[in-house]
Amino acid sequence: MAAAGSNKNKNAKLVLLGDVGTGKSSLVLRYVKGQFVEFQESTIGAAFFSQAVAVNDETVKFEIWDTAGQERYHSLAPMYYRGAAAAVIVYDITNLEAQTYANENGLFFMETSAKTAINVNDIFYEIAKRLIQAEPVQNPQGMILAGRPSERPSTAAASCCS
Repeated sequence: MAAAGSNKNKNAKLVLLGDVGTGKSSLVLRYVKGQFVEFQESTIGAAFFSQAVAVNDETVKFEIWDTAGQERYHSLAPMYYRGAAAAVIVYDITNLEAQTYANENGLFFMETSAKTAINVNDIFYEIAKRLIQAEPVQNPQGMILAGRPSERPSTAAASCCS
C-alpha cells in the first residue's frame, strides 16, 4: 500500500469486445477524444488508444484495444486479450439478457451511451478504481476465456455470448 500523498502509476491493458456495430469504437472515441461520429467506419483488426485516469492519489494509464467485431477477425482476438487487466463487453441494449447474465456471474455492469456521453467517463473511472483495489494477479499465460468452444465441457449449456 502506498504512503499517503504518494503517486502511483499503473498501466492496464483494457480490451473492448462485442459484435459488429455495437459501438465499441464510438465508446472509446468518446472517452479518449470526446468525439462522437454518427456513422463510424468498422474497425479492421484492432485499434489502439491510450488514456490516463486519476483515482485519488493514483493514476491508471489505460492501453485500450478496440477489437473488430466482424467474424473474419475473431481468430485474431486472443492475441488482443492476452495480458488484459480488464475487458468491456459492448452490446446492443435491446439484448435484455445482458444485465441478467452480468448479475448471475458477478460481473460489473453499467449502461453507457457514446452518443450522449452518459456514463462513458464513469465506466472507465470505475474500472480504474477496481483495478487499483484488486490484488495483483500474475498470469503470464494471459486470461482464460470461459465459453470458448475449445474450452467448453461437452455438457455445457448454451451461453448468451457464443
